[in-house]
Amino acid sequence: GGIHETVSSLHMKSWRNDMRRDINQINRTLPRIPSAQKTAVIKWWLQTVHSRFEHYKAEHIKVLKEATVLLELALWKAKLDDDEGGDDYFEAHTKKVKVDVERTRSERRVTSGANIVIKNVLPFLALK
Repeated sequence: GGIHETVSSLHMKSWRNDMRRDINQINRTLPRIPSAQKTAVIKWWLQTVHSRFEHYKAEHIKVLKEATVLLELALWKAKLDDDEGGDDYFEAHTKKVKVDVERTRSERRVTSGANIVIKNVLPFLALK
């Protein structure tokens, strides 16, 4: 169902395993609980699962943000390498004005296509 699909899309395997264990815990615990206490145990279980899920969801978002930055930088670097022959270009032209190099690098960042790639990659990494 829905929660299992979302849990399956968590970044870390240990997070997925923790969530599956917590979700399945109620099936092991509930049969041993007296009827009068079942409601309280279910509430406690729901709060525990929800709290852990919110924590992992926040961590997943942090990992996505870091990955997005790394992807953008990698695309920028690839654009620099393609357009100017890579680091050799900048080493060979070190006598040029520093401002020109910085401006060129900034322009390449804008034209690297990272915004398009990231927009199309992130949906595959987002929680479902």
